[in-house]
Amino acid sequence: MTAAPEHDDAHSSTPEENTAQGVPVIRCLLGGVLMGLANLVPGISGGTMLVACGIYTRFIDAVSNITRMKLGRNDLMTLGLVIIGAVVAIGGLASIIHWSLVHHRWIMYSLFIGLTLGGVPILYAMAKPISSKVWGGVVIGAILMGGLVYLQESGTGSSSMDGPFGLVLGGSAAASAMILPGVSGAFLLLLLGLYETIIGAIKDTLSALKDADIQGVLDQMSVVIPVGIGVVLGVVVVSNLLRWVLHRYERVTLGVLLGLIVAAPAGLYPFRDAGMPQLGDTIKGELVTIENLEEMQSPENAKDWDQQIYAPSAFQVVGSLGIVVIGFGATLGIARLGREK
Repeated sequence: MTAAPEHDDAHSSTPEENTAQGVPVIRCLLGGVLMGLANLVPGISGGTMLVACGIYTRFIDAVSNITRMKLGRNDLMTLGLVIIGAVVAIGGLASIIHWSLVHHRWIMYSLFIGLTLGGVPILYAMAKPISSKVWGGVVIGAILMGGLVYLQESGTGSSSMDGPFGLVLGGSAAASAMILPGVSGAFLLLLLGLYETIIGAIKDTLSALKDADIQGVLDQMSVVIPVGIGVVLGVVVVSNLLRWVLHRYERVTLGVLLGLIVAAPAGLYPFRDAGMPQLGDTIKGELVTIENLEEMQSPENAKDWDQQIYAPSAFQVVGSLGIVVIGFGATLGIARLGREK
Protein backbone atom coordinates (compact mmCIF):
# COMPACT_ATOMS: atom_id res chain seq x y z
CA MET A 1 0.00 0.00 0.00
CA THR A 2 1.08 3.55 -0.58
CA ALA A 3 0.98 4.44 3.08
CA ALA A 4 3.05 1.50 4.25
CA PRO A 5 6.50 3.11 3.93
CA GLU A 6 5.42 5.83 6.38
CA HIS A 7 5.17 3.21 9.08
CA ASP A 8 8.16 1.01 8.41
CA ASP A 9 9.56 2.39 11.63
CA ALA A 10 7.05 0.17 13.39
CA HIS A 11 9.39 -2.73 12.69
CA SER A 12 12.25 -1.22 14.67
CA SER A 13 12.53 -0.53 18.36
CA THR A 14 14.07 2.28 20.33
CA PRO A 15 15.26 2.43 23.94
CA GLU A 16 12.35 4.71 24.80
CA GLU A 17 9.70 2.34 23.45
CA ASN A 18 8.41 -0.56 25.53
CA THR A 19 9.33 -3.54 23.37
CA ALA A 20 9.49 -7.30 23.75
CA GLN A 21 11.57 -9.25 21.24
CA GLY A 22 11.38 -6.31 18.84
CA VAL A 23 7.57 -5.93 19.13
CA PRO A 24 6.26 -2.48 20.22
CA VAL A 25 4.07 -3.71 23.07
CA ILE A 26 2.36 -0.45 24.04
CA ARG A 27 1.60 0.57 20.47
CA CYS A 28 0.21 -2.89 19.65
CA LEU A 29 -2.03 -2.84 22.73
CA LEU A 30 -3.19 0.72 21.99
CA GLY A 31 -3.83 -0.23 18.37
CA GLY A 32 -5.91 -3.18 19.54
CA VAL A 33 -7.96 -1.00 21.91
CA LEU A 34 -8.63 1.55 19.15
CA MET A 35 -9.48 -1.21 16.67
CA GLY A 36 -11.89 -2.72 19.20
CA LEU A 37 -13.58 0.67 19.54
CA ALA A 38 -13.71 0.89 15.75
CA ASN A 39 -15.59 -2.40 15.60
CA LEU A 40 -18.16 -1.05 18.07
CA VAL A 41 -18.67 2.37 16.49
CA PRO A 42 -19.93 2.72 12.91
CA GLY A 43 -17.80 5.20 11.00
CA ILE A 44 -14.41 4.42 12.55
CA SER A 45 -12.12 2.23 10.47
CA GLY A 46 -10.07 -0.35 12.34
CA GLY A 47 -7.40 -0.11 9.64
CA THR A 48 -7.21 3.65 10.11
CA MET A 49 -6.65 3.20 13.84
CA LEU A 50 -3.77 0.80 13.18
CA VAL A 51 -2.24 3.25 10.71
CA ALA A 52 -2.56 5.95 13.37
CA CYS A 53 -0.63 3.83 15.87
CA GLY A 54 2.10 3.06 13.34
CA ILE A 55 1.57 -0.72 13.35
CA TYR A 56 -0.53 -1.20 10.20
CA THR A 57 2.21 -2.85 8.12
CA ARG A 58 3.27 -5.02 11.05
CA PHE A 59 -0.33 -6.16 11.64
CA ILE A 60 -1.01 -6.92 7.94
CA ASP A 61 2.22 -8.94 7.71
CA ALA A 62 1.34 -10.84 10.90
CA VAL A 63 -2.17 -11.73 9.67
CA SER A 64 -0.88 -12.78 6.24
CA ASN A 65 1.93 -14.91 7.65
CA ILE A 66 -0.13 -16.61 10.35
CA THR A 67 -3.02 -17.47 8.01
CA ARG A 68 -0.44 -19.11 5.74
CA MET A 69 0.88 -21.07 8.74
CA LYS A 70 4.12 -19.10 9.00
CA LEU A 71 4.13 -18.92 12.78
CA GLY A 72 6.88 -16.49 13.69
CA ARG A 73 7.28 -15.38 17.31
CA ASN A 74 7.02 -11.67 16.53
CA ASP A 75 3.94 -12.17 14.36
CA LEU A 76 2.20 -14.21 17.06
CA MET A 77 3.06 -11.63 19.72
CA THR A 78 1.90 -8.74 17.54
CA LEU A 79 -1.43 -10.37 16.73
CA GLY A 80 -1.91 -11.51 20.33
CA LEU A 81 -1.35 -8.01 21.75
CA VAL A 82 -3.73 -6.43 19.23
CA ILE A 83 -6.40 -9.05 19.99
CA ILE A 84 -6.04 -8.54 23.75
CA GLY A 85 -6.50 -4.78 23.34
CA ALA A 86 -9.51 -5.27 21.07
CA VAL A 87 -11.20 -7.76 23.44
CA VAL A 88 -10.72 -5.40 26.39
CA ALA A 89 -12.27 -2.50 24.45
CA ILE A 90 -15.23 -4.53 23.15
CA GLY A 91 -15.91 -6.17 26.52
CA GLY A 92 -15.73 -2.89 28.42
CA LEU A 93 -17.69 -0.63 26.08
CA ALA A 94 -20.26 -2.75 24.22
CA SER A 95 -23.01 -2.02 26.76
CA ILE A 96 -22.35 1.74 26.76
CA ILE A 97 -22.38 1.96 22.96
CA HIS A 98 -25.57 -0.11 22.72
CA TRP A 99 -27.36 2.04 25.31
CA SER A 100 -26.25 5.27 23.62
CA LEU A 101 -27.54 4.11 20.24
CA VAL A 102 -30.97 3.29 21.66
CA HIS A 103 -31.39 6.43 23.80
CA HIS A 104 -29.30 9.10 22.00
CA ARG A 105 -29.48 8.12 18.36
CA TRP A 106 -29.07 11.57 16.78
CA ILE A 107 -25.96 12.31 18.85
CA MET A 108 -24.31 8.98 18.06
CA TYR A 109 -25.14 9.05 14.37
CA SER A 110 -23.85 12.62 14.04
CA LEU A 111 -20.60 11.41 15.59
CA PHE A 112 -20.52 8.46 13.17
CA ILE A 113 -20.90 10.82 10.20
CA GLY A 114 -17.98 12.96 11.35
CA LEU A 115 -15.78 9.95 12.05
CA THR A 116 -16.59 8.53 8.61
CA LEU A 117 -15.89 11.75 6.72
CA GLY A 118 -12.60 12.11 8.61
CA GLY A 119 -11.33 9.18 6.57
CA VAL A 120 -11.79 11.06 3.28
CA PRO A 121 -8.64 13.24 3.43
CA ILE A 122 -6.65 10.24 4.72
CA LEU A 123 -7.57 8.04 1.76
CA TYR A 124 -7.31 10.99 -0.66
CA ALA A 125 -3.70 11.50 0.43
CA MET A 126 -2.99 7.77 0.08
CA ALA A 127 -4.47 7.76 -3.45
CA LYS A 128 -2.30 10.62 -4.80
CA PRO A 129 -1.48 11.29 -7.56
CA ILE A 130 -5.16 11.25 -8.45
CA SER A 131 -5.69 9.62 -11.84
CA SER A 132 -8.59 8.48 -13.99
CA LYS A 133 -8.29 5.05 -12.40
CA VAL A 134 -8.82 6.57 -8.96
CA TRP A 135 -11.86 8.57 -10.14
CA GLY A 136 -13.28 5.46 -11.77
CA GLY A 137 -12.90 3.63 -8.46
CA VAL A 138 -14.60 6.51 -6.63
CA VAL A 139 -17.64 6.18 -8.91
CA ILE A 140 -17.75 2.41 -8.38
CA GLY A 141 -17.45 2.78 -4.61
CA ALA A 142 -20.16 5.45 -4.45
CA ILE A 143 -22.52 3.25 -6.49
CA LEU A 144 -21.83 0.24 -4.26
CA MET A 145 -22.49 2.28 -1.12
CA GLY A 146 -25.62 3.73 -2.70
CA GLY A 147 -26.86 0.19 -3.26
CA LEU A 148 -26.20 -0.75 0.37
CA VAL A 149 -27.99 2.37 1.60
CA TYR A 150 -30.95 1.56 -0.65
CA LEU A 151 -31.15 -1.94 0.85
CA GLN A 152 -31.02 -0.42 4.32
CA GLU A 153 -33.72 2.15 3.62
CA SER A 154 -36.05 -0.26 1.83
CA GLY A 155 -35.53 -3.00 4.41
CA THR A 156 -34.83 -5.45 1.59
CA GLY A 157 -31.88 -7.10 3.28
CA SER A 158 -32.70 -6.81 6.95
CA SER A 159 -34.98 -9.78 7.49
CA SER A 160 -32.86 -12.25 5.48
CA MET A 161 -29.68 -11.08 7.17
CA ASP A 162 -30.90 -12.17 10.61
CA GLY A 163 -30.41 -15.83 9.73
CA PRO A 164 -27.19 -17.87 10.19
CA PHE A 165 -25.97 -17.15 6.64
CA GLY A 166 -26.49 -13.42 7.09
CA LEU A 167 -24.67 -13.46 10.42
CA VAL A 168 -21.71 -15.33 8.88
CA LEU A 169 -21.67 -12.78 6.05
CA GLY A 170 -21.79 -9.93 8.57
CA GLY A 171 -18.89 -11.38 10.57
CA SER A 172 -16.85 -11.78 7.37
CA ALA A 173 -17.60 -8.22 6.28
CA ALA A 174 -16.65 -6.79 9.66
CA ALA A 175 -13.40 -8.77 9.84
CA SER A 176 -12.42 -7.84 6.29
CA ALA A 177 -13.10 -4.17 6.89
CA MET A 178 -10.68 -4.19 9.83
CA ILE A 179 -7.86 -4.64 7.33
CA LEU A 180 -8.73 -1.66 5.13
CA PRO A 181 -8.12 1.94 6.26
CA GLY A 182 -11.22 4.04 5.71
CA VAL A 183 -13.75 1.20 5.78
CA SER A 184 -15.72 0.63 8.99
CA GLY A 185 -16.77 -2.94 9.74
CA ALA A 186 -19.38 -1.71 12.21
CA PHE A 187 -20.80 0.60 9.53
CA LEU A 188 -21.16 -2.33 7.12
CA LEU A 189 -23.02 -4.22 9.86
CA LEU A 190 -25.26 -1.20 10.33
CA LEU A 191 -26.13 -1.13 6.63
CA LEU A 192 -26.73 -4.89 6.63
CA GLY A 193 -29.17 -4.46 9.52
CA LEU A 194 -27.01 -6.57 11.85
CA TYR A 195 -25.23 -3.99 13.99
CA GLU A 196 -27.60 -3.76 16.95
CA THR A 197 -28.30 -7.51 16.83
CA ILE A 198 -24.61 -8.33 17.18
CA ILE A 199 -23.83 -5.58 19.70
CA GLY A 200 -26.85 -6.65 21.75
CA ALA A 201 -25.70 -10.28 21.68
CA ILE A 202 -22.22 -9.27 22.87
CA LYS A 203 -23.74 -7.15 25.65
CA ASP A 204 -26.10 -9.91 26.79
CA THR A 205 -23.36 -12.56 26.65
CA LEU A 206 -21.03 -10.47 28.81
CA SER A 207 -23.85 -9.75 31.25
CA ALA A 208 -24.71 -13.46 31.48
CA LEU A 209 -21.05 -14.37 32.03
CA LYS A 210 -20.82 -11.79 34.79
CA ASP A 211 -23.86 -13.32 36.50
CA ALA A 212 -22.63 -16.90 35.87
CA ASP A 213 -25.85 -17.47 33.88
CA ILE A 214 -24.95 -20.44 31.65
CA GLN A 215 -28.37 -20.55 29.99
CA GLY A 216 -28.13 -16.84 29.23
CA VAL A 217 -24.81 -17.43 27.48
CA LEU A 218 -26.20 -20.37 25.50
CA ASP A 219 -29.19 -18.27 24.39
CA GLN A 220 -26.80 -15.88 22.60
CA MET A 221 -24.80 -18.58 20.82
CA SER A 222 -27.19 -18.56 17.85
CA VAL A 223 -25.75 -15.13 17.07
CA VAL A 224 -22.23 -15.37 18.51
CA ILE A 225 -21.22 -18.65 16.79
CA PRO A 226 -22.20 -17.69 13.20
CA VAL A 227 -20.59 -14.27 13.63
CA GLY A 228 -17.44 -15.92 15.01
CA ILE A 229 -17.29 -18.27 12.02
CA GLY A 230 -17.69 -15.27 9.72
CA VAL A 231 -14.88 -13.40 11.45
CA VAL A 232 -12.52 -16.34 10.99
CA LEU A 233 -13.48 -16.69 7.32
CA GLY A 234 -13.06 -12.96 6.82
CA VAL A 235 -9.58 -12.92 8.33
CA VAL A 236 -8.34 -16.10 6.66
CA VAL A 237 -9.90 -15.75 3.20
CA VAL A 238 -11.31 -12.32 2.41
CA SER A 239 -8.58 -10.29 4.07
CA ASN A 240 -5.83 -12.00 2.09
CA LEU A 241 -7.84 -11.54 -1.11
CA LEU A 242 -8.32 -7.83 -0.42
CA ARG A 243 -4.62 -7.47 0.38
CA TRP A 244 -3.82 -9.08 -2.99
CA VAL A 245 -6.18 -6.68 -4.79
CA LEU A 246 -4.66 -3.68 -3.02
CA HIS A 247 -1.16 -4.62 -4.09
CA ARG A 248 -2.04 -5.30 -7.73
CA TYR A 249 -4.80 -2.76 -8.40
CA GLU A 250 -3.90 -0.13 -5.83
CA ARG A 251 -5.17 2.99 -7.62
CA VAL A 252 -8.60 1.61 -8.44
CA THR A 253 -8.96 -0.02 -5.02
CA LEU A 254 -8.12 3.17 -3.14
CA GLY A 255 -10.60 4.99 -5.35
CA VAL A 256 -13.31 2.45 -4.49
CA LEU A 257 -12.59 2.88 -0.77
CA LEU A 258 -12.74 6.65 -1.15
CA GLY A 259 -16.08 6.41 -2.95
CA LEU A 260 -17.46 4.15 -0.23
CA ILE A 261 -16.75 6.55 2.61
CA VAL A 262 -17.76 9.69 0.67
CA ALA A 263 -21.21 8.17 0.09
CA ALA A 264 -21.46 6.44 3.48
CA PRO A 265 -23.14 9.30 5.42
CA ALA A 266 -26.21 8.90 3.20
CA GLY A 267 -27.10 5.88 5.33
CA LEU A 268 -26.47 7.65 8.65
CA TYR A 269 -29.20 10.31 8.71
CA PRO A 270 -29.38 11.11 12.45
CA PHE A 271 -32.90 12.48 12.89
CA ARG A 272 -34.89 9.29 13.12
CA ASP A 273 -36.74 7.81 16.03
CA ALA A 274 -37.98 4.32 16.71
CA GLY A 275 -41.74 4.12 16.33
CA MET A 276 -43.42 1.83 18.87
CA PRO A 277 -45.12 -1.04 16.98
CA GLN A 278 -48.90 -1.15 16.83
CA LEU A 279 -51.42 -3.88 16.05
CA GLY A 280 -51.12 -4.98 12.43
CA ASP A 281 -47.47 -3.89 12.02
CA THR A 282 -44.84 -6.37 10.89
CA ILE A 283 -41.60 -6.58 12.88
CA LYS A 284 -38.83 -8.78 11.46
CA GLY A 285 -41.41 -10.67 9.42
CA GLU A 286 -43.73 -11.29 12.40
CA LEU A 287 -47.22 -9.79 12.57
CA VAL A 288 -47.98 -7.75 15.70
CA THR A 289 -51.10 -9.21 17.34
CA ILE A 290 -52.92 -8.82 20.64
CA GLU A 291 -51.05 -11.87 21.93
CA ASN A 292 -47.54 -10.53 21.26
CA LEU A 293 -48.17 -6.76 21.41
CA GLU A 294 -46.74 -6.33 24.92
CA GLU A 295 -43.61 -8.27 23.99
CA MET A 296 -43.12 -6.33 20.75
CA GLN A 297 -43.47 -3.01 22.60
CA SER A 298 -40.89 -4.01 25.21
CA PRO A 299 -37.83 -1.67 25.30
CA GLU A 300 -35.68 -4.78 24.87
CA ASN A 301 -37.01 -5.06 21.32
CA ALA A 302 -36.56 -1.36 20.48
CA LYS A 303 -33.70 -2.20 18.12
CA ASP A 304 -36.23 -3.94 15.83
CA TRP A 305 -38.74 -1.08 15.63
CA ASP A 306 -39.13 0.87 12.40
CA GLN A 307 -37.14 4.10 12.29
CA GLN A 308 -39.20 7.17 11.37
CA ILE A 309 -37.77 10.50 10.22
CA TYR A 310 -38.76 13.52 12.33
CA ALA A 311 -38.23 17.28 12.09
CA PRO A 312 -35.24 18.22 14.29
CA SER A 313 -35.17 21.27 16.53
CA ALA A 314 -32.74 24.12 15.89
CA PHE A 315 -30.66 22.93 18.85
CA GLN A 316 -30.40 19.44 17.39
CA VAL A 317 -29.34 20.76 13.96
CA VAL A 318 -26.62 22.98 15.41
CA GLY A 319 -25.56 20.28 17.87
CA SER A 320 -25.42 17.68 15.13
CA LEU A 321 -23.16 19.87 12.96
CA GLY A 322 -20.87 20.49 15.93
CA ILE A 323 -20.64 16.78 16.70
CA VAL A 324 -19.89 16.02 13.04
CA VAL A 325 -16.97 18.47 13.21
CA ILE A 326 -15.71 16.85 16.43
CA GLY A 327 -15.85 13.37 14.87
CA PHE A 328 -14.11 14.60 11.72
CA GLY A 329 -11.32 16.15 13.79
CA ALA A 330 -10.95 13.04 15.95
CA THR A 331 -10.26 10.79 12.94
CA LEU A 332 -7.78 13.28 11.47
CA GLY A 333 -6.12 13.78 14.85
CA ILE A 334 -5.50 10.07 15.35
CA ALA A 335 -4.14 9.76 11.80
CA ARG A 336 -1.89 12.78 12.46
CA LEU A 337 -0.54 11.02 15.55
CA GLY A 338 0.44 8.06 13.41
CA ARG A 339 2.28 10.28 10.89
CA GLU A 340 4.19 12.03 13.61
CA LYS A 341 5.40 8.68 14.93
